[in-house]
Amino acid sequence: MKKKLNKNLIERYSRQIVLKDIGTLGQKKIFSSKILIVGAGGLGSPVAEFLTRAGVGTIGIVDNDKINLSNLHRQSLYGMADIGKNKVFIVKKKLNNINKNTKVNVYNFRLNNKNFIKIINKYDLIVDGSDNFKTKFLLNDFCLKYKKILITGAISKFDGHIFSFNFKNKKLPCLRCFFQESEINEDLLNCESEGILGTVAGIAGIIQANEVLKKILNIGKNLNGYILILDLLNLNFRKVKLNKINND
Repeated sequence: MKKKLNKNLIERYSRQIVLKDIGTLGQKKIFSSKILIVGAGGLGSPVAEFLTRAGVGTIGIVDNDKINLSNLHRQSLYGMADIGKNKVFIVKKKLNNINKNTKVNVYNFRLNNKNFIKIINKYDLIVDGSDNFKTKFLLNDFCLKYKKILITGAISKFDGHIFSFNFKNKKLPCLRCFFQESEINEDLLNCESEGILGTVAGIAGIIQANEVLKKILNIGKNLNGYILILDLLNLNFRKVKLNKINND
């Protein structure tokens, strides 16, 4: 999306444009970016909201869930009036109210091999806000195959994990280098059984959005080959190196 910085846009994004690492050229990169977000829940909601506020040109949202009462304590785009409605359509409506210049594509389905192939190349960067390992491994494997950048988030209880994978570099590790599929316990990401503090989802999601913007702008340090571990109960933050394994 090529967009000229008129007076209205300059005022809207003035606090970003004034940053020496962004400027007008950086803001135009944000306007031109196309981001796919998989999952419109606790992680996907803040990612979608803050990327829209930043001026991302095109956002795709994949989710087939409906909103329920237990979502409201952590999924920031929804309210009581939205209960029972499809998440993606409410997300589109809320994002359009925030920024009509951001094009929002919605995919009201559960991601699988067949439908992912049809949409993956429409986007520059993929954000994983899913809540199950099957989807996370699917995203990992397809992004690896199609050489996409993948920003993954995972949350449970008071903890968050953030990964960044640039699959244009074959020497870097992938998600399978950290999680061994045969040893996975799906309850680790199950908010119903494990629980989650609402603020943990918001913080992790905003960090994901921040990493996306850094990737778009090609600024700052990145998490390629690392995992950022957040212990928000005890305020411990660690960045741990991932080692590539041979079966990746």
